[in-house]
Amino acid sequence: MPRVAIVATAVVAAVVLAVVLSRPDNGGTGASDGGTSTATGEVFLQPAADTGPDEFTESTAQEDSSASPVTPSGATESAPQNAVRGVNGNAPGLYGGTRNVASCDVEKQIAYFQDAPDKERAFASVVRIQPSEVPAYLRSLTPVQLRMDTRVTNHGYKNGAPTSYQAVMQAGTAVLVDDRGVPRVRCACGNPLSPPVATPSAPRTTGAAWPGYKSSNVVTVTPARQPVDVFVMCEPDGEWFKREAGDTGKKDHKTPKPDQSSPSASVTTPTAPTDSTSSEPPTSEPPTTSDTSGPTTNEPSSDTPPPPDGNTDGNTGGDTGGGTTDQPPAS
Repeated sequence: MPRVAIVATAVVAAVVLAVVLSRPDNGGTGASDGGTSTATGEVFLQPAADTGPDEFTESTAQEDSSASPVTPSGATESAPQNAVRGVNGNAPGLYGGTRNVASCDVEKQIAYFQDAPDKERAFASVVRIQPSEVPAYLRSLTPVQLRMDTRVTNHGYKNGAPTSYQAVMQAGTAVLVDDRGVPRVRCACGNPLSPPVATPSAPRTTGAAWPGYKSSNVVTVTPARQPVDVFVMCEPDGEWFKREAGDTGKKDHKTPKPDQSSPSASVTTPTAPTDSTSSEPPTSEPPTTSDTSGPTTNEPSSDTPPPPDGNTDGNTGGDTGGGTTDQPPAS
């Protein structure tokens, strides 16, 4: 009998512990408490002009959402529920903007961090560099605007620490991209970005969808195999120009329209979540791809709750694709 009682007590304790650890307010599942939304399968929709929750800084976006949206070509058949359509970071037309105008004010972003050393340290921990390296890191990035609704891991700032959650950023969002073409900073809030990660089940979107949103058109950016020297970008009026990597638009020059103006997408293999604050050196290897199509998903309902604010128990709508296999390089 004593042995049976001991076993029963242990089972009860294990169940209680599992319930406690799975609660959003205990860390590990809520985007606003330093965890990720991956465990809950939630993906938050973020309109281009919306600052969003737990911002690192004030907005440094210098352009309105002027980039002309484009639908990726290729990848039109069904795919696993956690797959996502990937577009190569050096694809012509992946990004847009206005010639000779930077979509983000990099120097203003640097000044914000210099005035807030705690946030600068948190930002540095996400992108895996030293706080003193943040200015040089930001200056190495290229300001552009998204031309497709793009899935990422977004990192906010709350209670002195970085948070993380899965998000879809609307086409027209101003971002800074690295030398492989991967979005690394969202200019409307100063948040560091990293590639998305897979959710354990079919992703569920939360937040209000914008006009024209379709989960089947959501993409993620896969890193180019070689550093990108020049980004071929499209203006709102349909003109094309080239922007050198790391330049803020001062050296922009016109270029003919490319033969393929709609970037081609392919299905990427999801990857498990990783610790964004790990000291492990980052990599920027491209993920495994196939020539099948993007995910088949449902659309979000119109009465979905806003992005994470510490309560992720609201109603959810349709889904988006899952993560990629590229590991988050310096972001």
